[in-house]
Order: sequence, then C-alpha cells, then structure tokens
Amino acid sequence: MPQRSFYTIFSTDLIRSRDWYISLFGHRVEFESDWFVHLQDPVNPLIEFGILARDHEIVPERFRGEPAGGMLTVVVDDVDELHRHAVDQGLDIVEEPRDLFYGQRRLLLLDPDGLLVDVSSDCPPDPAWVASLS
Repeated sequence: MPQRSFYTIFSTDLIRSRDWYISLFGHRVEFESDWFVHLQDPVNPLIEFGILARDHEIVPERFRGEPAGGMLTVVVDDVDELHRHAVDQGLDIVEEPRDLFYGQRRLLLLDPDGLLVDVSSDCPPDPAWVASLS
C-alpha cells in the first residue's frame, strides 16, 4: 500500500516557481535546497507537491524538456477569487473560469515553466448530463 503520493513539477528556476505557487495557493515551504523545493498546504498537510530543477542529474535526460501530456489540478473553495488574484498578478491565463457539465468551475493557467494548471471549484452539474447518467 502506498504511504504517500504527490506530484513533482520540473522547473528551470526553482525560486520563481516556488514563489508563483506560494502566491497563488498559499502553500508553505517544508523543505528547500538548490535542486528541490517541497511545498505543502498549511491547513491540510495531505496537499503537497515538489518542484525539482529540470536540469538536475536525477531527472533523466529525455525528461528535461518542456512539459507535455498532463496538467496539475488544484481544487479550491472559490475559483473566481483565485482568478481575480491571477489577473491582478498578470499570470498567464489559458482559459477564463467557466462551468463544466460535470459540476466543476474551471480556470486554466500556465505556470512559469509552461505546465498547464487546472484550478477548479464545485458548481452544480448540468441537469441534462446528470439525467443521462440514469
């Protein structure tokens, strides 16, 4: 049985990425070195992730390029509040918040290294979609 699981982001600038995620989500630094930063939510310690220097020797050479094929999802209480913060900070917004049929309101951002970040909060699902499940 797994004891723990978290996502690790590859970065070309650890400090820039650390500050971006702390500013956006309010995480705190649990560990920091010149090649790795571990962030954790101050209220829920089960919410954590790492930031790893993309060019560090422990990253296999073929994975040191730009991010591709996935996204980091963070569920928040109020995606619209976070969107206002993102606009104020001039962050790279890929998609403005919108309600999705399955009951999430989603904002898409790009982090400083080009990773797609999905920030979502709950909203009512589309009744037609719910009816189609029966």
